[in-house]
Amino acid sequence: MNPGAANVPMKNSHPILSLVKKDLLLEFRQQYTLYGILLYVASTIFVVYLSMGEPEDKVWNGLFWVIQLFVCVNAVAKSFLQESRGRMLYFYSIAGPRDFILSKLLFNLLLMLAMSLLSLGVFTVLLGNPIQKMPAFIGIACLGGMSLGLVFTFLAAIAAKAQQQSALMAIMGFPIIIPQLLLLMKIANAAFSDVVQGGFWQMVVLLVALDLMVVALAVILFPFLWKD
Repeated sequence: MNPGAANVPMKNSHPILSLVKKDLLLEFRQQYTLYGILLYVASTIFVVYLSMGEPEDKVWNGLFWVIQLFVCVNAVAKSFLQESRGRMLYFYSIAGPRDFILSKLLFNLLLMLAMSLLSLGVFTVLLGNPIQKMPAFIGIACLGGMSLGLVFTFLAAIAAKAQQQSALMAIMGFPIIIPQLLLLMKIANAAFSDVVQGGFWQMVVLLVALDLMVVALAVILFPFLWKD
């Protein structure tokens, strides 16, 4: 057993909360990983600023979500790839497969929520603020970041059982994430104009439904991967 895997007691709290606490402790202990993600966010947006200055609304919106995609890949994809076989055997002995996958989904959801707010802050400082409805866009950014986090956590769980994890995530993720990105960009367009966009709430409900479907698929399918 890896002694650094988790030193969190499971008896007095729910396994999901204990596993989330374990991931949080590891992030704070391995600060180079967190700092690497923060550096990636800041440097990527700064390079965009140097090359484009303050882009127009649609370009700003598109760049924000594309950068969020790459931030998500760097931040979330490692969630299963960093778990050794010894750690997985330890988790197998203290928690069930559904508790484990739900804890990963919850942790990465919170991580992407923080990364989305950070990216939005750096974006508005360097690339200007063309947003007409800032509270609405903040909500959309949080929802979109959490949606990306859920999808890539699910993909990382599947890819972790394969030898070519990165390649498998790219192959599986492309047909899934592109429609979601297009939907997010269309929803976010409503925050760049004072005009009320038709079908806005229907698109939001569709995005939430997709998120719930990802969670349901993860809960149903991960126990089969867990046994391996």
